[in-house]
Amino acid sequence: MSSYQTVSKDIELRQRDFDVMRHVNNSILFTYFEEGRKEFFSQVFGIVDPVQYDFILAHIRCDFVLPILIDDPIRLEIWMGKIGTKSFNFKYRLRHRTDASIVYAVAESVQVAYDYEKSRTKEVSQEFRGRVAAYQEQAS
Repeated sequence: MSSYQTVSKDIELRQRDFDVMRHVNNSILFTYFEEGRKEFFSQVFGIVDPVQYDFILAHIRCDFVLPILIDDPIRLEIWMGKIGTKSFNFKYRLRHRTDASIVYAVAESVQVAYDYEKSRTKEVSQEFRGRVAAYQEQAS
């Protein structure tokens, strides 16, 4: 069992998510990860309007493990990875809703704390660190 909490969101597949190969197009998974970030900030910070986010997405990568087919019930799990001075990492896992051993994709993104009024990066606040502590994976 992990020592950190995750935020989970069931993903409803849309017809437009599928490509000619009859599975969810790989590019669509990045939209699912965006939905995960939205859910995380809603649950952990009570933020429902993305205009209140004080970060920018700097990098994201994904390992595609299995194709997602039309009848696959999927769940996204998101938690916190490393937190630096001005950046923090989210980690993601797309898995089957009822069989957690079936993993479709794993991903990680880097967000940079950003002050939109001053148009520059800023330090990750102690308040942020405190709010996400229960969701942070500890480095091994």
